[in-house]
Amino acid sequence: VDPTVTITGANGSTNVLEIKDGEIWCSDASCPDKLCVRQGRKHLATDTIVCLPNKMVVTITGEAVK
Repeated sequence: VDPTVTITGANGSTNVLEIKDGEIWCSDASCPDKLCVRQGRKHLATDTIVCLPNKMVVTITGEAVK
C-alpha cells in the first residue's frame, strides 16, 4: 500500500505527501504560493521538499530507489 501522509504544522497548516512507485511528492498544501507542490516528484537520496510558509522540510535518506 502506498501511503498518503498529512503533516499538520503549529498553526494548523497542512502539507499532503504522497509516496508511490519509489517517489515522494507534495500533492497539496495550505500555503499561499504552493511552491512545495510545484517542486514535483523526488526519488534520489538526499532529495528535499521544502515548504517555507508551513515550515516543513522533508529529506529522503538512504539509497535511491530508482
